[in-house]
Amino acid sequence: MYPFVRVNKKHLLENVRAVTALCAARNIAVTGVTKVFGADPEIAAVYVEGGITRLGDSRVENLKLLKELDAEKWLIRPPMMSEVEDLVTYADVSLNSELATIQAINDAAIAKGKVHKVILMVDLGDIREGFIDHEELIHVAMKTETMEGVHLYGIGVNLTCFSFIQSDEEKMASLAELSKTISTRIGRELEVVSGGNSATLDLALKGGMSEGVNNLRLGESLLFGKERANYTFLPGTHKDVFTMECEIVELKEKPSVPWGTIGVDSYGNSPTFTDRGMRLKAICALGKQDFDVETSMPVDEDIIILGASSDHLMLDVTDSKTTYKVGDTIELQLGYFSTMRAFTSRYVGKVYVD
Repeated sequence: MYPFVRVNKKHLLENVRAVTALCAARNIAVTGVTKVFGADPEIAAVYVEGGITRLGDSRVENLKLLKELDAEKWLIRPPMMSEVEDLVTYADVSLNSELATIQAINDAAIAKGKVHKVILMVDLGDIREGFIDHEELIHVAMKTETMEGVHLYGIGVNLTCFSFIQSDEEKMASLAELSKTISTRIGRELEVVSGGNSATLDLALKGGMSEGVNNLRLGESLLFGKERANYTFLPGTHKDVFTMECEIVELKEKPSVPWGTIGVDSYGNSPTFTDRGMRLKAICALGKQDFDVETSMPVDEDIIILGASSDHLMLDVTDSKTTYKVGDTIELQLGYFSTMRAFTSRYVGKVYVD
């Protein structure tokens, strides 16, 4: 049944090995982020096969799916109070920015006879999660160190996700210095200093990471073979791990420009159209509920994506060298957000290719 996503596990494995080798050469360990593909265990297992020993996701529900994999499990979004019991059951590590939450984790861990690892997050300008006040950070670190049910594992930062503030040498130096300060105050060295996500990878590859920053939480670079600061593809990687295949349900010659009074879309915007005259247009049974138009590209480079509604994809196939007919399929190479939607949609099948 269509649509479905074809997952090239061989290419993913090669991506994982290439990216982790680049990081290892710079003394950086990788936490493989699984949220893009909904923590599908078959895909996450490729991470582990490629040498990744830490898996991260933003949802405890997803970490439950990974319980059979031999890897340390990280919750990479600050935990909700309401999920602390499940957090301690299914996650080994969590990223935190609230003392009250850490206390709740401590209590739950003691009740279960466990010790949960805590990474304290620092906000270095992106104004998402983390401590801005460094004295508060040190105070919380000292309090966490005294708790029996949690272990202060390290500190971390996130950049380029909300305000799109870039990683730079100054920010990484600040993170490393904070780690040294906390280590001195607690009388031991923190194990993890996590410098961010795939957007920090370019800085690391250029030698801009401060000594002591020893972890990156990577998803996009592993899955799509590119760092996220400049969207440069990395050596030895592939960009075709995820391919969507969808079926043509209508194929007709139609005008390029609609006729009548144009209204607004669901976001209040009026669409615009380029007049190319009469064109051969295909409609596929796929829509915004299942993928993201902006981060998808036809494998057939002569096809133009015109747009999509919730469950219709409109394509211009006029210039294609392939002669399509109703019932044929068209392939789309998926990017980050398109893959995320595809794995969230229950209408999209999954096929794994070795």
